[in-house]
Amino acid sequence: MKLLVISDLHAHNDVLDKMDSLFEQVDAVIFGGDFAECFKPETGKDTLEKLCSKHENIFAVLGNCDNEDFLEELEAQDVSVEKSLAFHEGLAFAGSGGGTYFTGKTEFERTEDECLSDFDIVKNSVEQTGDASLWQSLILVSHNPPVGEKIDSFDGEHHAGSQKFTDFIKENKPLAVVCGHIHEGAGIEKFGDTVVINPGSLGEAGSYVWLEVEKDGGNWKVVKTEMCKL
Repeated sequence: MKLLVISDLHAHNDVLDKMDSLFEQVDAVIFGGDFAECFKPETGKDTLEKLCSKHENIFAVLGNCDNEDFLEELEAQDVSVEKSLAFHEGLAFAGSGGGTYFTGKTEFERTEDECLSDFDIVKNSVEQTGDASLWQSLILVSHNPPVGEKIDSFDGEHHAGSQKFTDFIKENKPLAVVCGHIHEGAGIEKFGDTVVINPGSLGEAGSYVWLEVEKDGGNWKVVKTEMCKL
């Protein structure tokens, strides 16, 4: 399965028209949040509608620049994976929106525990079914990044990610994690067998990630990750 991983459009809607050939090649699109321009949450709706016109399979969450109530718009377009589980061709997706407290001035900031609570639906499903194999087919989509070497660093030295999210990933070992938020942290890392992707800002830097996964003997594995720029 071929997946286009993007994040942080920030209302730069014209960029999407440069990607039509990419949209045609992929099976699904993962969007890591921030539809709206910072401090202009009203700009998010046009961005959402433009993105939805480009592909029929989109899995998205809100960013810290998106108003929390904007989740209703994502749900109306049937693209939200926030606080929910979605399935596509044998893959599972679960999402967490917003960012942890940083400036205290953007639309959707909250605690680490609040962000992680959005994934309770996955833990509950595993507990109810007794089938832990769900994690192996799961891609987590979180606007807020975990703490890593680069993916959450805004200056190469200081980190803005969630240590609790890092611990959560290492404990549960999902197939992959997509985050965003920290534009300067664009990159791909591995936490054990889990691939963690911050595609950077599509809107401001034209950056995205090409992700390919496939089933091997009944188990999903990541076979390709590539950082790209328009």
